[in-house]
Amino acid sequence: MIVDRYDPVDLSELIPELRFEMEPELRELDRLLSDDELFAAVRADLSKRHPNSGRLGRHSTPVEVILRMLVMRRLYGWSYEATERNVSDSLVLRQFTRLYLEPAPDDTTLIRWSALVGADTLGQLNDRAVELARSLRVTRGRKLRTDGTVVETNIHHPTDSGLLGDGVRAVGRLLRRAKAVVGIAAGEVLRDRTRSARRLARSITETARRRGAEAEAARRGAYRRLLDIAEASAKQAGKVRELLGERAAGLREGLERYGGLLERVASQARRLARSW
Repeated sequence: MIVDRYDPVDLSELIPELRFEMEPELRELDRLLSDDELFAAVRADLSKRHPNSGRLGRHSTPVEVILRMLVMRRLYGWSYEATERNVSDSLVLRQFTRLYLEPAPDDTTLIRWSALVGADTLGQLNDRAVELARSLRVTRGRKLRTDGTVVETNIHHPTDSGLLGDGVRAVGRLLRRAKAVVGIAAGEVLRDRTRSARRLARSITETARRRGAEAEAARRGAYRRLLDIAEASAKQAGKVRELLGERAAGLREGLERYGGLLERVASQARRLARSW
């Protein structure tokens, strides 16, 4: 169940001898993040994690804590793990994040919650931040500069066979969901070719590593069979979309999107195969 905030505790009163103070930027952020409009936008996104998150289940980490920890992570450029560790070890950061004496959420919890904050909400947060900054005379608000940080990571190289296999898999997943809607009578139409496509894509990768005419012939044969499967899956997506009629709008949109992409990739790959 979504929880808004913990009961407030002034940590400086518990240990008055320490006399700790927030840094200037944290003081300004503390005032900014107390805005109800910012809080409501983030809470609405976090409430979408499950259909009944707003009223059922065990208590979540409070929205106020999540929002402030994510903002602080951005401010200092910390990883999620470092954010958890630094907040746990600092009374100042515990006060700022409104965590108080409660255990800090672990890094995986922060990752899950941050994924729920959508692009529209981030846009609203930026607009509201500028509006508040102008009202407080912190800035004139004529320009807004955002950081688009690029992080190196491993990627799935878009080979033709890989794209064909991915397309068949995506369409197959939608067909399995559509089967429950259109009924068992359409079982012959709803054929999932994912396993066949995966096996052929693996065969193409393996034969590409070998040299010789025999390996090349095997690779081209597997490639053409994969093409046939991809084209059949794309046609099947169109047939099932018609069977759905006005039902399951989300499924129809998914079949139209992934079926169209698969058809485009298959068309490009077919032109390449004709040049052999």
